[in-house]
Amino acid sequence: MRIKIVLISQGVSFMGNSIQKNLESAGYDVVRVDPEVKQIAEYKDDTDIFVFYLGKFVSEIPETLVYLKDVCLEEDKYLFLLGTLDELDITTKHIPAAAIAEKFERPFDIKRLVSEVGRFAQAVGARDMKKSILLVDDDPTFLKMMKGWLDEEYRVTIVTSGTQALMYIADNKPDLILLDYEMPVTSGPQVLEMIRSETKVDRIPVIFLTGKGDRESVVKVLALKPDGYLLKSLNRDQILNSIYEFFEKKHAEELNDKSSIF
Repeated sequence: MRIKIVLISQGVSFMGNSIQKNLESAGYDVVRVDPEVKQIAEYKDDTDIFVFYLGKFVSEIPETLVYLKDVCLEEDKYLFLLGTLDELDITTKHIPAAAIAEKFERPFDIKRLVSEVGRFAQAVGARDMKKSILLVDDDPTFLKMMKGWLDEEYRVTIVTSGTQALMYIADNKPDLILLDYEMPVTSGPQVLEMIRSETKVDRIPVIFLTGKGDRESVVKVLALKPDGYLLKSLNRDQILNSIYEFFEKKHAEELNDKSSIF
């Protein structure tokens, strides 16, 4: 599968055209967009790599920079920044190092840019082979901790509400949803009910995350018939082992289903 790259640049320029031409010559599908939230949002789900050719305009688009930062951190996208030292300094006030794959100060070597993009494109290919997990919780501290634990083994997308989770699975199909049981506005049980009522997504496995481990609370959770539950008090190894065992069990069940056909 060809890797799609979103090239963000303002207007038409010789350097922007040269970057696009070199990336396309290297075998990538390149979509060119203006540095606007609406245009970036239109293509963000179809790419894992953003190449942002900066300009003097960066001081005028803080909302775009913040949006790009959120997309890269929450959805594991790779971001390459290309610009003068001043442009890079302005941009990195809004986009932290954790959200940036590489920075290139002008004048830069386009061949080296293409080479570095290629290195990260290989990582995208390897990552796409990993199981995908949608992590849903309204606690940003817990989300950050869990994502850090899961990132090495899985492709993790995080959202902070049930509504965001439903919007995400409308266009994406994760291998597993880890769903907070207690959330404001749209609770975990409500989200599960809506998932199970929609034929396109009703078979996505859902495991509840709960902070309550007493017998009454556990019985209440299991009565909703999720694919399992995890206590938030479990440590890193216990959570990773539980998720690994879930996928192993699911794989074995799929093999049995296939063998029963013949």
